Amino acid sequence: MPDVHTPARPPATGNDGGPSASQLLDFARRAATDPALVASLPLDPEGRTWLRLDGPGGSEAWLIGWPPGTGTGWHDHGGSRGAFAAATGELTEQSLAAALPTEGWRTLELADGVDRERRLSDGRGRAFGPHHVHQVLNLSADTHAVSVHAYYPPLPLMRRYSRTGPVLRLEAVEQPEEWA
Repeated sequence: MPDVHTPARPPATGNDGGPSASQLLDFARRAATDPALVASLPLDPEGRTWLRLDGPGGSEAWLIGWPPGTGTGWHDHGGSRGAFAAATGELTEQSLAAALPTEGWRTLELADGVDRERRLSDGRGRAFGPHHVHQVLNLSADTHAVSVHAYYPPLPLMRRYSRTGPVLRLEAVEQPEEWA
């Protein structure tokens, strides 16, 4: 029987040619397990700290330090797909298991059963699509957490939300120059 070789397939990319969410997650996990990179982040006991990283394929990436008791608040990523992984400590992600419209509303009543919560530590992470709404928290009372985040396309904006029970309300739209 002759030898049959299947040609190597190039890695999957997003429909726009950029890195897929799984490629962003692979990057975040690899970076989260780089002790020199993680140690390069200055930690502040009062507020989050961050360093911009070179992400794969033109993506935007960040190394973020989370003092005990800090979090992001509810937000989305302006239509970008993304991923993040915990490097040290433990982060809690609270998310909505529903694709929300990104335009044309200011207040939305959420259906029952859309809330999800996961805890991430030790290089564990998660990838998400362009309509993902979540908040990330360091619920520890005494331990910093550090994580790596990557987004493609680079974040065009972030929408900030408040939440009271099932009601999600758009509060602000931030532009990149506000967090760079």
